[in-house]
Amino acid sequence: MDTLIMVGQLLLGLSILVGLHELGHLLTAKMFGMRVEKFSIGFPPKIIGFQWGETEYSIGAIPLGGFVKISGMVDESMDTEQLASEPQPWEFRAKPAWQRLIVMLGGIIVNVITGILIFVVLVYQKGETYYSQEQVIEHGIVAYDIGKQIGFQDGDKVLDINGQPYRSLGDLSSGEALLSTDGYYTVERDGEIIRIDIPRGFINSFSNEESLSKFINIRMPFEIVDVSKGGEAAAAGIEKGDKIIAINENEIFYFNELQRNLANNAGSTASVRILRNNTEIEKTLAVNEEGLIGIQIAPLLDPVTNRYGFSESIVKGTERAFGVVIINAKALGRMFTGEVSTKNVSGPIGMAKIYGNQWDWTKFWSITGLISMILAFMNLLPIPALDGGHVVFLLYEMISGKTPSEKFLENAQKVGMVMLLALMVFAIGNDILKLFTGG
Repeated sequence: MDTLIMVGQLLLGLSILVGLHELGHLLTAKMFGMRVEKFSIGFPPKIIGFQWGETEYSIGAIPLGGFVKISGMVDESMDTEQLASEPQPWEFRAKPAWQRLIVMLGGIIVNVITGILIFVVLVYQKGETYYSQEQVIEHGIVAYDIGKQIGFQDGDKVLDINGQPYRSLGDLSSGEALLSTDGYYTVERDGEIIRIDIPRGFINSFSNEESLSKFINIRMPFEIVDVSKGGEAAAAGIEKGDKIIAINENEIFYFNELQRNLANNAGSTASVRILRNNTEIEKTLAVNEEGLIGIQIAPLLDPVTNRYGFSESIVKGTERAFGVVIINAKALGRMFTGEVSTKNVSGPIGMAKIYGNQWDWTKFWSITGLISMILAFMNLLPIPALDGGHVVFLLYEMISGKTPSEKFLENAQKVGMVMLLALMVFAIGNDILKLFTGG
């Protein structure tokens, strides 16, 4: 069932985005009087379709893309028979270069608009919820394996990133921070100010969503909200509402301190000091082999929640949408320098895992908005067979006044298709490798 949910979200998200992308091409082509022969979500073989006017609309069996076939255009179909005859008024090649340019940008523009709209609506409906810089500095952080690798320790108070204030806990692991040149965190530790450098290529440590949970988190004060009957805590006389303030004379204020001290006493007994109705009580507590004592806790620190009006949501949502593009552009550039590993390139399996195995509509639309902006960015790359490749040739034509030959465009299309297929094989290979290595 988990796999079906992941696949279902991926197919729905891609179908929406691909359909809208191709619709952008279709509408702009028809706007300029071009004949659109086919509109397909998914690649052949065709599952279902119908004819409406001059256009056949269909759904293909391979749901990893789609296409619009415009008369008189050299595209991925490689159907060049009609190019042997004189251009007809309704053909792509017969139209002015500026019109053809708008048609090629139509899908990208729609993806950008879609991404912005998704983020604007999410910001308007949900606002923002986060732990602030002030809360992080007040309580300090818990350092997990990845955080400890670069020098973080439990209790560190992160003062800034690259000498600049940050807004939220999430900013500490953001792409902007991890991709910064000569990046560093300024930390207060036991009254001393120290610098923790962000190593070159450190972003490669965050190959999946799970790895973020192995970096750092805010330290969380807590309370006991339930005690299991028959558990170790109940046997020791600990009650709901009690506050554990020390284990073996080690002071306890945060949940990570409780976890660490219980783990250190796993399988043995410990002296526990609790606070009940402002009175300190000493107890002897047995700790099981897993370092558990049979209590349920609740956090005592509430995150900051901001709500925004519609105009503010437009600004915030647009910033968030284009922030995705900027981070991906930086990551792509660092990939060419070797700083960002090509192992971070994911295919459909990786995308499905990002959606997750629970159907959460807020998360679904967040990821779909993110992918929409990434699709727009990737499609704008100057690679033949992508919209960006066509844009480059059209800009050349508009600037030089010379039209590339149809043979050249056909060969460029072939080269582009080979490049895209190779990239797809590489991405799927990465996905399969991660399944076996747990990456």
